[in-house]
Amino acid sequence: MKTTMSPREFHLRTFFSTTDIQLPLFLCVLLMYLLSVLGNLIISLLICLVSQLHTLMYIFLCCLSIQDIVYVSTVLPKLLAITITGDTIISFSGCFTQIFLFAFCIDAEFFLLTSMAYDRYVAICIPLRYSLLMNKRVCVILISTSWFAGFLNSLMFTLLMFNLTFCNPQEINHFFCDAPTMLKLSSTDTAIIRTLISIEGVSLGLLPFILILTSYMYILSTILKIQSSSGRLKTFSSCSSHLTVVVLFYGTSLTLYMKPESGNSQELDKLLSMLYVIVVPMLNPLVYSLRNREVIKAMNKILGKNIFQR
Repeated sequence: MKTTMSPREFHLRTFFSTTDIQLPLFLCVLLMYLLSVLGNLIISLLICLVSQLHTLMYIFLCCLSIQDIVYVSTVLPKLLAITITGDTIISFSGCFTQIFLFAFCIDAEFFLLTSMAYDRYVAICIPLRYSLLMNKRVCVILISTSWFAGFLNSLMFTLLMFNLTFCNPQEINHFFCDAPTMLKLSSTDTAIIRTLISIEGVSLGLLPFILILTSYMYILSTILKIQSSSGRLKTFSSCSSHLTVVVLFYGTSLTLYMKPESGNSQELDKLLSMLYVIVVPMLNPLVYSLRNREVIKAMNKILGKNIFQR
């Protein structure tokens, strides 16, 4: 008979139902994890080591890369351990540590991407006032605010989740401690937390997305006013990488948390989660390296060769 005491551990139900696919899944996740960590680490080191990249846009990018390393390291090492050992147990403290770090990275990334959009808007639409509106002091304030707001919100959310009661033992039908999935398992009233998730989906997700879209509407309008095609292309290339990352991150995360429930909703949630937990952090370094001439020049400077020329 199940008790209503909070369990000391949970069990994660991942993707595999037989042992036949454990090794291929392990190798696939390991490859994506290494690409994510190494790619973001390389971008961070380049920005720190090459003086030409010591600009506000790349400072934001460096913070985003460091955050992505924490982001994937919150989920993927445990998933790798489960796939190779078959042991699905995650401790109570480990589960809520995942919830806190995951929520912190998601919230802070929303704010950082919005700050980067504002930086591009000022640089392109009102360049004469750029040094006044966007300087190192403003940059530090925006980054600090993004991290501090993300920390406070994730701490509050984790404490609310921590006070829920779960049946013992309990199995989480996901590859990490996903809060919406865990709410379905609670034996106590979760109405407050569900309302909070909906409010945060609008205030921390949808509203920043609208601000970013508004910024790019003004940016696009300004670019179209440039007479030379080369000038338009050069100006747009300075923000195309950021726009690509925004589409990848917001497209997957907002689709996941704002889609309607369905009969196979949980399996679809797992697939969508794979996109923004694993694929998006892996693609971010590629987007910023392959579509950014300054980053390519920095790579060539460090290596002393023209390996990364187009």
